[in-house]
Amino acid sequence: MANRIFRSNSRGQRRFFLWVSLCNSLGILIFFKYGHFIAENWALLFGLPNASLGSFWSQWLLPVGISFYTFQSISYVVDVYRKELHPESKFLSYLLFLSFFPQLVAGPIVTAKSFLPQIRRPMDLTRIPILFGGFLILLGLFKKMVLADHLAEVVDLVFAHPAEMSTRSLWVGMFSYSFQIYCDFSGYTDIAQGTALLFGFRLPENFRMPYLASGFSMFWTRWHISLSQWLRNYLYIPLGGNRMGNFFTYRNLIMVMAIGGLWHGASWNFVFWGIGHGGFLVLERWVGNRFPSLSMYVPKLFKILFTFIVVSLLWIFFRSANFADSLCYLQGILTKKEGFLLPYSLEMKFVYCFSFLILGHILGLFFFQENKQMLDHFEKIQNSLRKSLFFAFLAAIVMVLIVLYAAESKPFVYFVF
Repeated sequence: MANRIFRSNSRGQRRFFLWVSLCNSLGILIFFKYGHFIAENWALLFGLPNASLGSFWSQWLLPVGISFYTFQSISYVVDVYRKELHPESKFLSYLLFLSFFPQLVAGPIVTAKSFLPQIRRPMDLTRIPILFGGFLILLGLFKKMVLADHLAEVVDLVFAHPAEMSTRSLWVGMFSYSFQIYCDFSGYTDIAQGTALLFGFRLPENFRMPYLASGFSMFWTRWHISLSQWLRNYLYIPLGGNRMGNFFTYRNLIMVMAIGGLWHGASWNFVFWGIGHGGFLVLERWVGNRFPSLSMYVPKLFKILFTFIVVSLLWIFFRSANFADSLCYLQGILTKKEGFLLPYSLEMKFVYCFSFLILGHILGLFFFQENKQMLDHFEKIQNSLRKSLFFAFLAAIVMVLIVLYAAESKPFVYFVF
């Protein structure tokens, strides 16, 4: 379809082939990922028995990584339609772009504009930043095996029985999940980026200390950056962005975030999570338009804490099994109640992991705010044999420590999306 779009001179033909491609990609995604959800809600709305529909959809297995490669294929065709990209002449190169294994199942979402040129002009083997790639893999393993998997023990216990937990335990569980999903997802991204570098490919940065964001728009420029940019470039801007007045801007923000929530899974929990973020983006923009000087008088630390707490509250809907459990959790967290207290050992795991994250953010804030800064440091190390050997020695020690202090292995959170 991209080739047909590129060869067509008629605007009508170009649009026709674009819609054929979009319907194909989205149709496959909707069938496999949302068919059961649509069928259940259709049956509920019209009072129909959904047993036969459920048995039909249960026969289909969800293709691995379908959410990510669907968005990548859409970006490819749309970029060709916008004349921002020439279609790929080699079909195998296009397949490599869609199925590159390090980021296939959990991102980051890669655009054809950034990846296909790397296939056409491979990185020279002598210039591959091996040490930086190894560092990213070690960092990702530490985040996942030592931090995220230990926090998962707290999270799994609290979210399995929200009605029986004390208010204190619910707060600890909520913050534990905020840190778990960050360490888990950013850890996977680090491993994917490091592995890709060893093959000579650069993947986009996907996290930039999001919990230090002083607002919701800033949060979404730091969290799952590749998804935020995709939604902005291929959904928000085509809907009109902020070019059509405040009402349509607010509508677009709510719609885009709701679709972003639904992209994560076929559940009303994800839709509400997306609408919640959209609502706070709208509120932030409205306050900024109505009271432009207000932000100057609010301390930055307060804005960071407020953003983090609201984001953590919304994570409840992301993690809970269903909407009823989410409401039960919120009720318990906002009204003081007695209940089950977490064992001391689990509370201390939360404290230890929180301390590591604070230390990591301090180091990142002062020394490594972007991957490019770190890459420059590691290029200097790689150019020195003595420094390279010393790094290899330290890396071996860190790997042993990761294995020794790793928790029981848990699946990556984003593997289900």
